[in-house]
Amino acid sequence: MLDPLVLGFCGLAVLFFLIAVRVPIAYTMILVGIAGTIAQSGPTVLLYQLKDLAYSQFSNYDLSVLPMFILMGGLASRCGLSRDLFRCANAWLGRFRGGVAMAAIAACAGFGALCGSSTATASTMGQVALPELRRYRYSPALATGTIAAGGTLGILIPPSVVLIVYAIIVETNIVTMFAAALIPGILAMLLFMITIAVYVRLVPGAGPEGEAVQRQELLDASLAVIPVAVIFGVVIGGIYAGIYNPTAAGAIGVFLVGLYGFAMRRMNWQAFLDALLETARTSGMIFLILLGAELLKIFMARAGVPQAAADFLQNSGMTPYEILVLIIVIFLIFGCLMDSLSMVILAIPFFWPVIAGIDFGLGPDETKIWFGIIILVVVELGLITPPVGLNVFIINSLSPDVPMRRTFAGVMPFFASEIVRVALLVAFPAISLLLPRLLG
Repeated sequence: MLDPLVLGFCGLAVLFFLIAVRVPIAYTMILVGIAGTIAQSGPTVLLYQLKDLAYSQFSNYDLSVLPMFILMGGLASRCGLSRDLFRCANAWLGRFRGGVAMAAIAACAGFGALCGSSTATASTMGQVALPELRRYRYSPALATGTIAAGGTLGILIPPSVVLIVYAIIVETNIVTMFAAALIPGILAMLLFMITIAVYVRLVPGAGPEGEAVQRQELLDASLAVIPVAVIFGVVIGGIYAGIYNPTAAGAIGVFLVGLYGFAMRRMNWQAFLDALLETARTSGMIFLILLGAELLKIFMARAGVPQAAADFLQNSGMTPYEILVLIIVIFLIFGCLMDSLSMVILAIPFFWPVIAGIDFGLGPDETKIWFGIIILVVVELGLITPPVGLNVFIINSLSPDVPMRRTFAGVMPFFASEIVRVALLVAFPAISLLLPRLLG
């Protein structure tokens, strides 16, 4: 019989092989978890675990927040709120060189605050902003790269589905994670705008000036985004104020977005049903991945793999920050192979025990928050890096005449700005911890 640790590492090898050949991550984790447990402890132990594993996993009240925010984002994308956001941002910024691209970034950030999904943000804003970028003759690389990169803002600016899943995995407060993500999310938006401003000056003609709008049009465009500001304020403001928990906030957000859509005749019952079906599919996918992750975690814990990895790194002689940089690099490599949610669910159970055993001069709770924000920023990069780059594939489907290599070239300046943001978050933990400390 194989040594448990050897068996665990063999399981990891099989896991990465199956991921590399594009087997869905949920099925991969379930298969490796079941096969590994049987090989290690026999079928009786597995059956004993399976009898209540799914129930104990899915009866977690914190998970109920996921379908609420997913549905809110689905309804928001069907109510035309993305167009209102882009119209307002373009009215204020479009007259500057590269301003239409900056407006697209600002609109992505605003929509991400309602949606919580990077791929949905990229898809929705791509349909809205790409035609305008084309009309003003922006270079194809900058136009598609801007939307692909802007879509990543949906993963960090609260409410964020991936942020919620991370909080559940490491057992930290969801509200605190929302607070921690706000300043880094705004920082990302500003860095992206600076990147565009620099790019259009280094590459003349890539981002020409737009048209200045009349004062009345500027006022009308600004008034049109008041519903978005109200919904965001009620949902996120109510959470921060402690009036209601995230699940109740998500339900209120669904109600407000749906009410706005029907009242303004921007949504019909068919669109509402489509949003419900989309929510069911997405939630089911997330829950299946979580179940697979739990099966894999049980197998790996019995094999001692996470503890062995933690002991190895902690006794390697590397400094705490060298270990953190190594983990960041590993996550960047993972980002080339899988989507962001799968990456967090699969990798955090392995790497969090390593970080938890290292002294960064922060308390345990603050370390969870700080590490989580850093990793979520790194996970964002996986959405725009080859060969997966889900946001790039989404934008390519909306703009098939632009070669994918040009879109990947267009996101590289944004990739560089994200590396700068990661460095800032690592060097200055207060960027992530300022709001949680104030709220605490």
